[in-house]
Amino acid sequence: MKRWSNMAKVFTRVGREIAIAVKAGGPDPNYNPRLRMAVQNAKAANMPKANVESAIKKASQKDAANYDEVVYEGYAPHGIAVLVETATDNTTRTVANVRHVFSKYGGSLGTSGSVDYMFSRKGVFQVPKDAIGDREEFELEMIDAGLEDIKEEDDSLMLYCAFADFGSLSKALEDKGIEVTESKLDRIPSVHKKLSDEEAEEVIKLIEKMEEDDDVQYVYHTMDMNEE
Repeated sequence: MKRWSNMAKVFTRVGREIAIAVKAGGPDPNYNPRLRMAVQNAKAANMPKANVESAIKKASQKDAANYDEVVYEGYAPHGIAVLVETATDNTTRTVANVRHVFSKYGGSLGTSGSVDYMFSRKGVFQVPKDAIGDREEFELEMIDAGLEDIKEEDDSLMLYCAFADFGSLSKALEDKGIEVTESKLDRIPSVHKKLSDEEAEEVIKLIEKMEEDDDVQYVYHTMDMNEE
């Protein structure tokens, strides 16, 4: 049951990404980089093509719901900074829910700017290692398009760029015919805090409860997740 619940949550999140992208730049992924990203994420989540097409069509209608993107900032237990990205058609409901989770699980909702400075917004692209050809030549070409860093992850490469360069790096990959497995706008913490296992469990519980809310798209935090 939990697997299906998680899948429904992912489909809801991707559906809202599609709706926001269509409203911002139109229903054609060829001319809308953000919609292209949302469609890629839908594919990565195994969302049926029919569902994707339906979501685009629905978002194109005049009476389609309007979602506001709102970021909430606060602290989880033990001084862990938390950023909560939401997409909502009712900000009153969303802020009440976010505040409730922070309060119930030992955290606190902060003011705008209270923790945002601890995160850098980056564009992230996942591509298959075997799709890039000559690694050095590929990196040089992508640097010209805004590439800042590359990290290896199993059979994939994770490409990082500044938020402002997301569109240019996306186009560069597309021009080379490289199929992107997944792309997203991420928030990378500039500081990390190591907690004991017991303390980490308290933070994880807050994050998991926050992520259960349909209005919540992504939750970012400064807890050090690296295992020793």
